[in-house]
Amino acid sequence: MELQNPDASPEETIPNTTEPNEVSSNDIAFESRIDLSPLQEAIEAIKKEVAKLIVGQNEMVELLIISILTNGHSLIEGVPGVAKTISAKLLAKTMDIDFSRIQFTPDLMPSDILGTSIFNVKSNEFEYKKGPIFSNLILIDEINRAPAKTQAALFEVMAERQITMDGTEYKMTPPFLVFATQNPIEQEGTYRLPEAQLDRFLFKINVDYPNLEDEIQILVENHERQNQFDFNSVKPILNASQIIAFQELVKQVLVESNLLSYIAAIVHNTRTNANLYLGASPRASLAILNAAKANAAINGRDFVTPDDIKRCTKAILKHRLVLTPEREMEAFTVDKVVDQILETIEIPR
Repeated sequence: MELQNPDASPEETIPNTTEPNEVSSNDIAFESRIDLSPLQEAIEAIKKEVAKLIVGQNEMVELLIISILTNGHSLIEGVPGVAKTISAKLLAKTMDIDFSRIQFTPDLMPSDILGTSIFNVKSNEFEYKKGPIFSNLILIDEINRAPAKTQAALFEVMAERQITMDGTEYKMTPPFLVFATQNPIEQEGTYRLPEAQLDRFLFKINVDYPNLEDEIQILVENHERQNQFDFNSVKPILNASQIIAFQELVKQVLVESNLLSYIAAIVHNTRTNANLYLGASPRASLAILNAAKANAAINGRDFVTPDDIKRCTKAILKHRLVLTPEREMEAFTVDKVVDQILETIEIPR
């Protein structure tokens, strides 16, 4: 094909230099540089499996999936009966990995979680008996019901994915993830989580009541199942090696330098904000970066956008920030502060 100038002679025609099979630079720009289709297919399959028994709660399920892809822990907070524990268990069923559930109680000791050294009479030596924390996915139910010394037992394993016992380091087998639930309403017999432990959670996921349509659907499905809850109907989709491979794939998602500056500006604002007594640490910056990559990947993009960053920021910052006493007395919330920060900082173009 030739581009013809109507006023030009036949000799002055301008040839089109693009060959029939040649791909233009504009086409190349929109081609995905990473094959994300296997990841997307797996995520959709996981959502369908969880939806067999859970109605709604799509935001919680998707954030937990992002948490898995970024190799991060998640704290799930909500009133009793909104399927916090069941959702985490069902998500674990979709993965062919070791699963361990620990029910936190006021009398729980660190050795009940980490394990303890027991004297073997036959060998005349101490043997280390591993606790339930040695698994791939740990569900800690009612995490705020254990006292401070038990909470402190989780510090090392959540941050470094290892346990030091009697001078010996024991590495956790990857993937290693902690999902914890807590009830924000009931205060009697509970212990506030230390800030150092809260900072180790990638997300704090607030679980709300279902809307009217979802509530009706819950009743309909429960009636049809005759109040039976068959966990075995949920089939595993991913194994440990596939999860690790997807985690490595997410790390390859591209982030432009101006978006890195955008993340840094958001976190820096929390440290200078007059409404806050405690701002976010560099761990929060890394969390936003990694979560934004995972959010882009599950949406089929190999690059991060400002919307990916904004989508994950609130769930990452809300448990890391502490309001000033004056703002607390005024019934101000951390969510409002985060919203103000996101509105104030200019979005990169």
